[in-house]
Amino acid sequence: MDQLFVLLQRLTPKYLMTGLVCRIARIRIVPVKNFLIRQFIRLYAVDVSQLTRQVPEGYPSFNDFFIRDLADGARPVDGDADSIVSPVDGTVSAAGRIERNRIFQAKGIDYTLDDLLATDTADAGRYVDGSFATIYLAPYNYHRIHAPLAGELTAARYVPGDLYSVNEATVRNLPNLFARNERLVCHFDGPFGSMAVIFVGALNVGTVHSIWSGDIRPRKTGTVESIDLRRTDASRTVSKGDMIGWFNMGSTVILLLPQGVCEWDDDLEPGETLRMGEEIGELREPAS
Repeated sequence: MDQLFVLLQRLTPKYLMTGLVCRIARIRIVPVKNFLIRQFIRLYAVDVSQLTRQVPEGYPSFNDFFIRDLADGARPVDGDADSIVSPVDGTVSAAGRIERNRIFQAKGIDYTLDDLLATDTADAGRYVDGSFATIYLAPYNYHRIHAPLAGELTAARYVPGDLYSVNEATVRNLPNLFARNERLVCHFDGPFGSMAVIFVGALNVGTVHSIWSGDIRPRKTGTVESIDLRRTDASRTVSKGDMIGWFNMGSTVILLLPQGVCEWDDDLEPGETLRMGEEIGELREPAS
């Protein structure tokens, strides 16, 4: 059944479908957007108890609701100087050690750092034998993305690609999924060394958004695009827990850290539910 689902995706006009969903999600006709928001909450049992606006009246469109902010204090950020926090609400797809340059995707499937980062070998070389965590955001999750550690953004690159679903069935059955799909790769430096936070696009994700790039519309082909950081007013320096972007519809975030830098918590295993700001690991060397 899972393989049939993947086959159907191969045959689906994914960019056409994603473009249509993008347009529908931005409809501002009040009865229409209110209907979409109410049905979505009902279908996915979305928790609206921590929102800052009335539902659905306070949201101009379905997309505004989907990228909703939360009330102050709804996601406390672990204050330990050496803690690494979850950048998102979501579910662990996989986490562990990078074996040389190969990252585990699912049983019998892995992919390379070079393919994921899609840039020069120096970028990939920073994470050889390092650590990774792959976190899936379901439709009902809070969809803003935050910094797992303090650091300074040194580069942001958009990698064109496909738009396969990133749900569990596809992860188990489609090799190189995260290196196939479009993605935004954000590179940071900090007291711990290098860090990459990767926004992976997916089916029906009309855009990915970072505070440095703004909305990026899907593009299946073309060259890797470096975001011109001189053209943004957003600070490149982030504190742990700072909001750095969001998905317009659900997807996956991948976190990469260099060899010897971190130790993941014992319960950071596939299926573990995470909330943004909670500790998922510790730096091996003091951050100060």
